Amino acid sequence: MVNPRLKDELNDQLCQAMLSLETQEECYAFFEDVCTIGELKAMAQRLEVARMLRAGSTYDMIVERTGASTATISRVKRCLNYGADGYRIVLDRIDSTESSEAVTDA
Repeated sequence: MVNPRLKDELNDQLCQAMLSLETQEECYAFFEDVCTIGELKAMAQRLEVARMLRAGSTYDMIVERTGASTATISRVKRCLNYGADGYRIVLDRIDSTESSEAVTDA
């Protein structure tokens, strides 16, 4: 369920733009134009925090690996537990893709 406060024409357009990207190179080009380097790094950091939390890593391990603050880790954990399942969807798909690639490489 999409948060009704997020749902509007401009965000729909942004989502459609992201869905239109076909390669990692296109993603880099788009995000380089749309985000500052700091914004992109912050999003990447939060995704890694989510991945590590899901894998059972401790806050100390996550801080050491990512440099994320405990406040960021707590916020991501709250999203994992009570959010819209966006992290779960993406992480499941990444895991599935990596598993498929590992089988193909073997």
